[in-house]
Amino acid sequence: MKPGKQGIERIIDATGYSWKGLRAALKHESAFRQELALGVILLPVAIWLGQTAVEYSLLIGCLFLVLIVEILNSAIEAVVDRTGDEYHKLSGRAKDMGSAAVMLALLNVFVIWGLIAYHRFIETLA
Repeated sequence: MKPGKQGIERIIDATGYSWKGLRAALKHESAFRQELALGVILLPVAIWLGQTAVEYSLLIGCLFLVLIVEILNSAIEAVVDRTGDEYHKLSGRAKDMGSAAVMLALLNVFVIWGLIAYHRFIETLA
């Protein structure tokens, strides 16, 4: 086991680091701010669109997933950029894969929202 704080002290420190990370994402990452704004707009729509706990969970959870993946992508980019300005194919690959993860998370939103909207508005009319 690593030496260091344990118990509630560790939890308090970890929470502080998490808040610091969220503040950094808000301050330095425009994509995160845009996706957060979209999530804030879509949250009431999710509450209106969903009809069951599972639908609410899917609609809201996939919005959180986009934010999570965007923060991870930003962390990858920060680490890669810190190592140097010169191009390296592995650095490019890491950044591209992080970007692809964000794209897949956004695609997940479209699929989930589309299927639930289809079920609510189209399938029920047939």
